[in-house]
Amino acid sequence: MKALSPAEEYARAQLFFDAKAYADAALILEPLVTAEPGQLAARLLLARSFYHSAQLNRAAAELRRVLEQDPAESYAHLMLGRTLERQGHPDQARPHLRLAAAMTDPGA
Repeated sequence: MKALSPAEEYARAQLFFDAKAYADAALILEPLVTAEPGQLAARLLLARSFYHSAQLNRAAAELRRVLEQDPAESYAHLMLGRTLERQGHPDQARPHLRLAAAMTDPGA
């Protein structure tokens, strides 16, 4: 059986994510992110997979890595804020949630 390309693996992970098999999606995405750490789409999907499978520390770590590479990634700020809230850290969450809101508000 031929190995799947990174794009095919990403598409496969997306299918698992869409089917709400978040932990399985994360298992597929982890080697992709390790091999291509600059692929923010894969890293963001990995963070979302961790978040939805209640692996909150891992989600926060991945979201921080996304923001290191792209501080203007508003969705990563939103997800990090929500992750920190879910972990019981509202004071740490607030700046990320405010940034996400400011970045996505067309009137800002």
